[in-house]
Amino acid sequence: MRNDETGKVILVTGASSGIGALSVRALALAGHTVYAGIRQIATRNAAAVADLTRYGADHGGDVHAVELDVTSQDSADAAVDRIFAERGRLDVVVHNAGHMVMGAAEAFTTEQFADVYDVNVLGTQRVNRAALPNLREQGSGLLVWIGSSSTRGGCPPFLAPYFAAKAAMDALAVSYAAEVLPFGIDTAIVVPGAFTTGTNHFANAGAPADVDCAEAYDHRHRPLMGDLSKRLAALIPSEADVTEVAEAVARLVAMAHGTRPLRTHIDPSRDGSEVVSAVADRVRVDFFRRIGLDSLLTAGSSL
Repeated sequence: MRNDETGKVILVTGASSGIGALSVRALALAGHTVYAGIRQIATRNAAAVADLTRYGADHGGDVHAVELDVTSQDSADAAVDRIFAERGRLDVVVHNAGHMVMGAAEAFTTEQFADVYDVNVLGTQRVNRAALPNLREQGSGLLVWIGSSSTRGGCPPFLAPYFAAKAAMDALAVSYAAEVLPFGIDTAIVVPGAFTTGTNHFANAGAPADVDCAEAYDHRHRPLMGDLSKRLAALIPSEADVTEVAEAVARLVAMAHGTRPLRTHIDPSRDGSEVVSAVADRVRVDFFRRIGLDSLLTAGSSL
């Protein structure tokens, strides 16, 4: 039986700050039971957990912090097991956990590339492997993937490891969309643009380990790339608010099964991702029809 009414049980990964934390609050206000997946809830992120608890108390929201490190399969399994032990079901997984790095691509070690991929891509796979057996057994569910307009829009240099990982996550989400649909599970990809305020993405961005290499690139590109974040910020209207992304997540959760669009773009900078995605998704739909896979498409598979 599909559960498309309010009152869903939802897990949001990477929920200590930014889009994850905002999504938890937007979903709680909409009447859902929300589990905020956060690392080190008793130590490093104890303040974030306290803020979450206060928010729930002040707004009557059914919100809970759950220990979740997406780089650990054991942690993902334990988080999902706790939710099922307490609620008996899980209706929505919001894949939000991610980490950004900034710097010349060559200056990042292969290990650093692997670490970014581990969080942004393999983390979603660990959570899926923990959650999907139960969702498939239920015959219902929704996977929401927080992507990036860089996957198909204008993508500036010096963010290569992050952009590459986000592109890989997007490809994974598209494959999952077709594979899980026969089990009654929807897929929705939310595509934010480059919000430079309201999140800790830029403030907490990692740096290259090869300092000498990074300095060589910095010297050659200075001052062109020295104020990249300011250049991005200049494209964003003053009224743009990253809470729009969280509100989009809540709207998607509220929609009926089979009616959700594959992609929802929230990009005040208008970097072109929506235009390219419309073509790419339409091509995919046409190809599915040519090879007789129409049953793996929903009404919202393309614009």
